[in-house]
Amino acid sequence: MKKTIVSLAILAAALAAAFLLRDEEAQRLLARASSQPWGPAAFVAAYAAACVLFIPASILIFAAGALFGLVKGIFLVSIGATLGATAAFLTGRYLARDWVAKRVGADRRFSALDEAMGKEGWRIVLLTRLAPIFPFVLLNYALGLTRVTLKEYVPATWLGILPGTSVVVYLGSLAGGAARGGSSATTPAQWAFYALGLAATILLSVKLSRMARKALITN
Repeated sequence: MKKTIVSLAILAAALAAAFLLRDEEAQRLLARASSQPWGPAAFVAAYAAACVLFIPASILIFAAGALFGLVKGIFLVSIGATLGATAAFLTGRYLARDWVAKRVGADRRFSALDEAMGKEGWRIVLLTRLAPIFPFVLLNYALGLTRVTLKEYVPATWLGILPGTSVVVYLGSLAGGAARGGSSATTPAQWAFYALGLAATILLSVKLSRMARKALITN
């Protein structure tokens, strides 16, 4: 029941955003921002900076879908998030090790995580991305203190963030599509198709999160 309510709330938020973005000014802003040649690079840089600076980036993920569409939006968010996560990882390992250790050192979950890293670094990073035991930004820094290597950390991070990212980018793409198309461009059948696609994406993300959490507990 709780998951159903959450899913409906997310869908309602997407529909509300789509309605609010239907005015002509919103359409012009979206078209202008997405057509700039420097737009994708600027977005990736902004997202990476947000990861390093502890700035919540959910609105940026949503904006990626609205500005660039589903596929390109997911690609840009995954690149920006991976670059930012890598920068935070290296900072935690080499520049701010003492500060990060004070933040997470007393947490029993982190001790267990560090021990597991010595055995299956790539797999553990992937699982923590699918079912994070720490907030995403803090986890980036915390993993810098573990025994995981950079070559394991980067691909596992990129792959692990894709499911959750896809849900929010999908929402943004719905809102952006409605803004560009206007009120008469989307038929009820198309909205039903979008809703089914969103539901399937959410269910997949939840399923993967459950599997990852279970694997972490039994590890």
